[in-house]
Amino acid sequence: MTQFTDLGLSQPVLQALDLKGYTTPTPIQAQAIPPVLEGRDLLGIAQTGTGKTAAFLLPVINKIGQSNSGKHIDALIIAPTRELALQIDQQVDALGYFTGISSLAIYGGTDGVEFVQQKKALTEGAHIIIATPGKLLSHLRLGYVKCNQLKFLILDEADRMLD
Repeated sequence: MTQFTDLGLSQPVLQALDLKGYTTPTPIQAQAIPPVLEGRDLLGIAQTGTGKTAAFLLPVINKIGQSNSGKHIDALIIAPTRELALQIDQQVDALGYFTGISSLAIYGGTDGVEFVQQKKALTEGAHIIIATPGKLLSHLRLGYVKCNQLKFLILDEADRMLD
């Protein structure tokens, strides 16, 4: 049986997995992590509760953590709802705990203070931005979102967002 240690993940990522008590990847994780680490595109389909979020976050966090990246957005994750964006952001915090990777969830229904924080992250850079489509479009229309150095674009629940 495959272990996370067999997948080529960095020590900081393995340390976070160990802290969470995870040693064995689910089938979607075992199949998705190696191609993403190799820089290949991926379309993953699996049942709810099978670890799809970790399947894309682990290799992305791993690659960003090893890249010594500067002040820009490395990964943009688009999620259909505020709740899902927040859940993904929490997973980034947990799985990237030992990497120093920054992330921010951007979604609607916030006050002016949060809008300023969102604008700052989008202009000054955060490693990973998790955004809902509507709020991302609002920021894009204002013209200050810098995605010119984006390495990863992830559409979570893409089938739902294309409806």
